[in-house]
Amino acid sequence: MRHYKSFVALGDSFTEGLNDPGPHGHYRGWADRVAERLAADDPSFRYANLAVRGKLLDQIIAEQVPVAVEMAPDLVSFCAGGNDLLRPGSDPDVMAKKLARAVRELRAGGADVLLFTGVDPRDTPLMRRLRGRFAVFYLHLRSIADLYGCRLVDQWSMQGLRDWRAWSPDRLHMNEDGHRLVAARVLDVLGVPFDDWRKDWPERSVDPRARRREDAQWIREYLVPWVGRRLRGVSSGDGLSPKRPELTPWG
Repeated sequence: MRHYKSFVALGDSFTEGLNDPGPHGHYRGWADRVAERLAADDPSFRYANLAVRGKLLDQIIAEQVPVAVEMAPDLVSFCAGGNDLLRPGSDPDVMAKKLARAVRELRAGGADVLLFTGVDPRDTPLMRRLRGRFAVFYLHLRSIADLYGCRLVDQWSMQGLRDWRAWSPDRLHMNEDGHRLVAARVLDVLGVPFDDWRKDWPERSVDPRARRREDAQWIREYLVPWVGRRLRGVSSGDGLSPKRPELTPWG
């Protein structure tokens, strides 16, 4: 197990921490939880989180990767592409080539790099139609991790994340329980003792009619506004800055 003295997190809303409420009006999320655990072993541990909700792969590569390279941390998490894959015409093969070049740049500085597959979208209305596109991209991520010696956090295999109780009402962002499970999986990949990431939720029965009502409500309250923003070229992260732009001591 490598002893990490610094950690920089790159990405979009998943890494920013939506929807896991934290202090001072910011979100907490899995990355903050990981940083807190790593800092417990080293009071001088430093952490930066450059992730901003709504960012696309090209934006993350252009705006966040060079900053992370300049910071020269021991550990970098790099999760990007989910917002791209939801857009019509996205090409997972082209995306993977871009991501691979960024990973090479990060690894050249000596940092350990964490890559992530996403959660299997087969249980999500409408998104399940894009399952093949997501699967191809995540297979590329596995190959990139192997080629460049990265650590891979495989969310696709995390059955605990397939339960809606790990997600917020928008069905796009995890809640506190979901982020806690991801943090536990990340720390397991890093070889750091922490909670078990495996989760068996208590059984519950759901009335199919109630499920259909919930799906219809989700489409009205979350999907339609999301599609509207895409059509207008508006991002939820427009005008927002990273919550931890500097590599500073935790706490």
